[in-house]
Amino acid sequence: MPRAKSGFVPTTVRLSDVPGVPPPDPTVTSPSAANGNASANTSSDSPKEKRFTGSPFPSGLRPLYPNRSTSFPMNTSRKQAAAGVTVEAVIFRQFVDDDLGCASYLVGDEETHEAVVVDPAYAIEQYLAAAGQEGVRIVRTLETHTHADHVSGHGRLALEHGIPVSIHPTAEAAYEHDPLEDGQEIVLGNVALRVLHTPGHRPEHCCFAVIDRTRAEEPWLVLTGDSLFVGDSARPDLAVEAVDGARELYESLQRLLELPDGVEVFPGHVAGSLCGASMSSKASTTIGFERRFNPMLTVGGEDEFVSESALTRSPRPPNLERIVELNRGPFLGAPKPLEERGALEPPILDVRPAELFGAGHALGAINVPLERKGFATRAAFVLLEDERPLILAASREQAEDAGRRLRAVGFGELSGYVLHGPETETLPAVEVDELERLLAEDAVEVIDVRELHERDDGFIPGSRNIPYRLVREYGDELREGRPVVTICESGARAAVAASVLAASGVDARPVLHGGMRAWEARGGSTVGFRRCGT
Repeated sequence: MPRAKSGFVPTTVRLSDVPGVPPPDPTVTSPSAANGNASANTSSDSPKEKRFTGSPFPSGLRPLYPNRSTSFPMNTSRKQAAAGVTVEAVIFRQFVDDDLGCASYLVGDEETHEAVVVDPAYAIEQYLAAAGQEGVRIVRTLETHTHADHVSGHGRLALEHGIPVSIHPTAEAAYEHDPLEDGQEIVLGNVALRVLHTPGHRPEHCCFAVIDRTRAEEPWLVLTGDSLFVGDSARPDLAVEAVDGARELYESLQRLLELPDGVEVFPGHVAGSLCGASMSSKASTTIGFERRFNPMLTVGGEDEFVSESALTRSPRPPNLERIVELNRGPFLGAPKPLEERGALEPPILDVRPAELFGAGHALGAINVPLERKGFATRAAFVLLEDERPLILAASREQAEDAGRRLRAVGFGELSGYVLHGPETETLPAVEVDELERLLAEDAVEVIDVRELHERDDGFIPGSRNIPYRLVREYGDELREGRPVVTICESGARAAVAASVLAASGVDARPVLHGGMRAWEARGGSTVGFRRCGT
């Protein structure tokens, strides 16, 4: 299934026949279209449905598409079906932010031209564009949970376009919302999203089973948010104690496994996210595939699952408390425009490639290359939470992209950007053969900036482990010692760490090309160990 080649480029996922799902039942009648609402009314339909009825827009807020029947032409390609051939009712788009590893969704109905957005990113323009292309009106935002790794766009959709929000009541959201209930259905017409309360990652977490009643009553796909990933399950330690969260997550996963094998799974994250340790970069899977091959679903029962889940090795997402506060608090509106500045003011975040930064940069600048996947996470780890960085970029487009990614991880106040600055400093890289000589002369201290568990398979003898996200705390100490060489697996984190240390006055240089891979390929000596339980 195709997916976006870069972050925030919407990928249209056209649903095709899913193995294991029966053909449409001609005896099933389509429910009336719900208009999406600001109030919830209980229906007597079975299964339990709380259909959103009435006006979809709270008083005082303007609709996104006030004349939905004429605002946008329908995509007629799916309408031009031969007589007697069923055309699916579902409009479905997946949006993957490859920088953060986050996924969000637009789900709509062909007949009613209504749609919902699930887990929107702060950059909402992508959903508005997709809605226009599909000829639908967004009538509601659905949150699987309060996100801890990125800022949600539900506030912007509500404030700017009058789109109401729904989330489970245990989220204790401080913004106006409609509470979700287990078993409830958000009905768009022939398309409905059934709420499955699946706590574990967070107490309020919900999945959404998508049903197309022109085909069958069984779900066609399920949006699993932060519960079931491709090849992994969510971490349980971000909102509650890890063991308690893991036990709830185990029960929630068992519930998802009650779905037919042919049901497609679309998760809230792909590889690159800190909300899981071993998830795949694939953007979708099926219940049947995960039942057979997901290591977290093939463990020997609840106790073993809890033990495995509690051994979370990934660091907690940066700015976690602040991001949760922003996502749980009052609606967050649109960001301020990023303005060009005439002079450099600290803190300076240089987003150019590491080679350019090394050849010349401004005094005190920190380098987090925008070209590297994971830019926002790395920047958030090395910047202080309350800092308002000035972006130094090669172009306005690059600066805007960096600003968008920084806002996604909680840096809503940015000082602006500059395109040029005095290049008075250099940060030359260390090649592995030079490092070998420097170590033989005892001339440097090697700082291994990988996570501790990454050293299990080998590290340079005598090297000191300080993860790159923590090196800023060691500036004063390292400034008093020998020159420092930073190293990681490939060179990316080492370059960031060396720039952070150099900005603090440390004589630091990175192993930029190849890192530990190049060191081991050259035959450099390593030692390794395995900790208990790994």
